Amino acid sequence: MKREFDIAEEWICYELHPETPPHGKRLDTLFPESEMERMLENLRAAGQPYGISFSRLAVIANSRLAIEASEFARDKGRFEEAHYRFFKAYFQEGLNIGEESVILRLSEEIGLDRNELKDALDKGLYKLRLQQSAELARRYRVTVVPTFIINGAHRIVGSQPYRVFQKALGQLQPD
Repeated sequence: MKREFDIAEEWICYELHPETPPHGKRLDTLFPESEMERMLENLRAAGQPYGISFSRLAVIANSRLAIEASEFARDKGRFEEAHYRFFKAYFQEGLNIGEESVILRLSEEIGLDRNELKDALDKGLYKLRLQQSAELARRYRVTVVPTFIINGAHRIVGSQPYRVFQKALGQLQPD
C-alpha cells in the first residue's frame, strides 16, 4: 500500500475481549470440532496468497500483556517488530501470548530488555494507554479486529481484499 499511496499508519492496540481470563480460554470448550476446522480452513485460505500460514490455535489468549508489551516496545522504537513477533507467535506458532513468560521471551528475542519490561508490566505502566485505546475504539465504534480508520472517517472492518483498500484510498487521493 505504501508504494502505491502516500500513507502513514498508526497501530492502536485494542483488547477485543478483556473478559478473557489471564490464562486464556480453551477453544475446544467454546466451539465444536467441525466449526474449528472450518475457521482454520478459512484463515489458511485467506493467508495463503500472502504466504501466511496459521497453526491450530488451542486457546483464545488474553492479549493484555502482549498489548502492554507492545506499548513498551513502541516507547523503545520497536513496536513493529514486537507487533509482528506477537502475531506470529500466536497465529503461526500457537503460543499463548497471555503468558508473561512467553511475552518476556519474545520481547527479548527482538532486543528488548526483559527485566525492564517485566518491571513495567508489574507496575502497570501501560494500563492508562490501554484505557485510552479502549475509549478511542468506542468513539470509532470498533467491535471487530482488524478495523481500519482512514482519515478519521472512513472505516474498513475485518480482513478485506486489497482492492477494498485501493478503492478507499483512491477516493482520497487528489485528482
